[in-house]
Amino acid sequence: MAHWIRFEYQGQAGFGVLENDNIRVHSGDMFGGAKPTGAVVALAAVKVLTPTQPSKMVALWNNFHTLAAKLGNPEPPEPLYFLKGNNSFLAHGERIRVPPSYSGKVVYEGELGIVIGRRCKAVSEADAPGYVFGYTCINDVTAVEIITKDATFGQWARAKSFDTFGVFGPVIATGLDPSGLVIKTILNDQERQNYPVADMIFSPIRLVSLISQDMTLEPGDVIACGTSVGVGSMKPGSSVSIVIDGIGTLSNRYD
Repeated sequence: MAHWIRFEYQGQAGFGVLENDNIRVHSGDMFGGAKPTGAVVALAAVKVLTPTQPSKMVALWNNFHTLAAKLGNPEPPEPLYFLKGNNSFLAHGERIRVPPSYSGKVVYEGELGIVIGRRCKAVSEADAPGYVFGYTCINDVTAVEIITKDATFGQWARAKSFDTFGVFGPVIATGLDPSGLVIKTILNDQERQNYPVADMIFSPIRLVSLISQDMTLEPGDVIACGTSVGVGSMKPGSSVSIVIDGIGTLSNRYD
């Protein structure tokens, strides 16, 4: 298993493998043919970037048995998803910003993210694992009151795509079986979410296959697998962390 990270060091963007508190710098393409340069930089000396630069983030709604039962929602026969604008993407350690045009409730949603490693179009479930590069942590931040503000139109794109609302990272874990993972969300040092990937209605591999029937997924694209019980609001000044053992901790402040 490896933990890939993108970073900025001395004004230059780079990537490599995180090992403890050091990064073994690589060159080439993270998704194919990456080679170690021999250079090592300290994690403390770099600015962490989002681990990929996706063309899109596909995000699931109603993908956990427990949350569907709690909300009284029927379990969907096929994945229900929306897209988050790439203007929203934010790295570990950066500030999630209060939207200037919205004064309502803003919520965290801790999620598992799937990172695509190869161009993926209409792949079978059996073949889908070969298109997954690895997994990351996601905070799918949402201006929740906007979604149903207009009775004639569900405003998912607006509610989910404010600047800084697509938080993911800090690393991509490769060589990992996600089925036993647990997603935790910590708000101001209090655990608010703790739920297993095993409770998903559509597993990560099945999501890759089914979504690829609808749209081509490019290397670096991210699928946010949806969230479960424990979603709650963030107040300005809050700190929030998404913790997935085996992947890492994604921490940000909301201001």
